[in-house]
This record gives sequence, C-alpha cells and structure tokens, in this order.
Amino acid sequence: AGFTSVMIDASHSPFEDNVEITSKVVEYAHDRGVSVEAELGTVGGQEDDVVADGVIYADPKECQELVEKTGIDTLAPALGSVHGPYKGEPKLGFKEMEEIGASTGLPLVLHGGTGIPTKDIQKAIPYGTAKINVNTENQIASAKAVREVLNNDKDVYDPRKYLGPAREAIKETVKGKIREFGTSNRAK
Repeated sequence: AGFTSVMIDASHSPFEDNVEITSKVVEYAHDRGVSVEAELGTVGGQEDDVVADGVIYADPKECQELVEKTGIDTLAPALGSVHGPYKGEPKLGFKEMEEIGASTGLPLVLHGGTGIPTKDIQKAIPYGTAKINVNTENQIASAKAVREVLNNDKDVYDPRKYLGPAREAIKETVKGKIREFGTSNRAK
C-alpha cells in the first residue's frame, strides 16, 4: 500500500519559490504515479500550528501560471475560506473561483470547508470545486464523543471505550457531508 496523492503547501513562500518547491514535489510524485495538490494564496485561520491572519485571495493569473509551470493535478486556491472554526460568515470569491476553474481546467480544492453554508458549498461545485476539506468538523465531532464518554463514566481509562464512539461520530459526520455535497453513490 502507498499514497495515491500528496498535498504541498508552499503558499506562504513568495510565488517563484512556491513554483520551485511545488515543481520538485510534482517531479518526485509523478515519477511514482502519485498526484499532487498545491495551494496558492493565503487561507486564514489555524491549521496544525500554523496561524494565518486574514485571507489573501489567490490571483487567477498566478493560478494559471502555477498550473502551467508545475504540472500539478489539483489546485487549492485561497478564496475566502479559513482553517479551523469561523469567526463570522465566510465570504467565498465565487467570481474568482469560476475564473480559476475555467482558466486552469483542473479540479479545485476548497480548504477550510467546515462552517461554510451548504448553499455556498453547492454553488462552488459547478465552478470546478471537486474536493472539500472538512477536517475541523470531524475533529469537533470526535472530541464531543470522547467528552461524552468520559463525562458519563469517570472511571473510563481504556482508549477503546472512547475511541470507538469517536470513530463513529466521524463516520456519521462524513456520511452527512457526502449527502450534503451531492456525492452519494457516485464512487467509481
């Protein structure tokens, strides 16, 4: 077993450095039959231990240039979403999304999908958004399930007692997202 795809985020680097770093990843990955997702622009919020203040929308021309110079397979342009929980309402750049989707011809990836209203997710899909990352939602569901088990029984110490419910909570969250995104029964 191995990986079928990787994601390289050099978006915090200057554009030319992003191109150089991403190109090296593409060359290495493609030689091994692995597809590459790259990010451009700044997705706000916090992911792992990286905090990005504000959102810098990806420039459509730079997106096209990144695709042409690197040969990536999918593109995650920053278009108003944030990593982690939202403070306020997300304002996705649908005009930019449509332009980037049309000019690059690649499947787009929406990072920071947790908390984006369903209507906005569904509006993004026809513009080329093919992958929506919703990890924070899974983390919240998992943490809630663990808390419930531990709060209901103070003597629980065996991880199997709380990790099972956590896994089920994630599974139910993912099932809901599959329905919400309109992708039920579409796996090939």
